[in-house]
Amino acid sequence: MLKLIDNRLTAEVLYTLQKMGHGDILIIADANFPSTTISKSTVSQSVLNMENLNAPEAIEAILSLLPLDTFVDDFAGRMEVDGEPDFLPPVQEDVAKIVRANDDESRDMISIERQAFYEFARKSYAIVQTSETRLFGCFMLRKGVIFPS
Repeated sequence: MLKLIDNRLTAEVLYTLQKMGHGDILIIADANFPSTTISKSTVSQSVLNMENLNAPEAIEAILSLLPLDTFVDDFAGRMEVDGEPDFLPPVQEDVAKIVRANDDESRDMISIERQAFYEFARKSYAIVQTSETRLFGCFMLRKGVIFPS
């Protein structure tokens, strides 16, 4: 256990967050997402597990350390519900509040069509698998920079 670091973050997740660079994408996946298969195409080529956490809990812990990209509109995204691009199921509403609270500009996440989301995931740095069982509990976070004080 370390001071000031959320104890929900595993050593593997901490290592990956540190290694990611500006603009790199992190996928937070629900329990149904084909993480093992798709992770073979990512930079890390392995799944990071945050077991026994739902998507909002995992994202809250990750965003305690990860800055969100301020240079692009696709700084954070959600897997869009098929045929309903504007609908936010409860899991997405929960995550939207966390993302907004951790974004200096309080922006809304973009909506990413499901098949396009899989492509984002294949090109990502890493995939974090959660135990989220609510459907469409998959999200994308793009790492930003920490500005000098």
